Amino acid sequence: MNRRPLPALPPAPRKRRARPGREGRTAALFLLPSLLGTAVFVLLPFAETVRRSFFDGLGRSFTGLANYRSVLQNGAFRLAAGNTARFLCTCVPVLLLVSLGLALGVRAVGRRRDGRPTVRGNVFRTSFLLPMAIPVASIVVLWQALFAQNGLVNGALQALGAQPVDFMGTGAAFWVLVFTYVWKNSGYDMILWLAGLDGIPGELYEAAAVDGANARQQFFWITLPNLLPTLALVGVLSLLNSFKAFREAFLVGGAYPHESMYLLQHLFNNWFLSLDLPRLTAAAVLTALAISGLILALQRFWTKGE
Repeated sequence: MNRRPLPALPPAPRKRRARPGREGRTAALFLLPSLLGTAVFVLLPFAETVRRSFFDGLGRSFTGLANYRSVLQNGAFRLAAGNTARFLCTCVPVLLLVSLGLALGVRAVGRRRDGRPTVRGNVFRTSFLLPMAIPVASIVVLWQALFAQNGLVNGALQALGAQPVDFMGTGAAFWVLVFTYVWKNSGYDMILWLAGLDGIPGELYEAAAVDGANARQQFFWITLPNLLPTLALVGVLSLLNSFKAFREAFLVGGAYPHESMYLLQHLFNNWFLSLDLPRLTAAAVLTALAISGLILALQRFWTKGE
């Protein structure tokens, strides 16, 4: 019996190979508007700031490092730099701990056993994010209502038999600023922590539970090690956001608040109003170098820890 031969299969289509460098040119084309905007509005002004830091007020006579020596010898700069360093070393660790605690609490009470979020969890997330949506002027009114001489806090202290405290005229002003910063930014950092927690595989917790690990052991041996990349991100963003607490302090205390909350932003604002451009540019360059060095050191530490 003769069998008819099977028809020949058509040749497989050749895969088109991307041309070398084509993806790079396409990516560069999409990034070009952003890169141009960054260069025009950020890099070029900063380069001009660096140049002006070595010249006089008119930007014509070269003065070398005289502006930097004047800044470092200035008492107001040393006071503002010390207060800013104290503020960063206090509020950033407190914010990281508070926001992580909020994230763990929301995750514990805001999820069903199957992993789906509950209505209560969504309400908690929204309520903790509300401080970010409150305008600065409203926060200033809240400050005055709480911490004024006849405010709510002093009223509660008098009701308990304690003496009222001049919050904005004593060293307590610094802690009011720390409280405001933590209260306003904890919800934002909580969302970042939640994203990091969602990235941890649930199989790790199931395997640890089978092996007899309790909740504390799972937290220190599974949760914390897997949150190191999130810690790096949250830490850097918290550090940068800490320089945005100036608006509330300026609106409440003015250009010259109590010395405990006199920050670098106050100093820069006062030097700008007096057109002291040589010292202003030199101090801005020193601050930028300090922030960049701190971020690079933290990044190197976290990368080494991984």
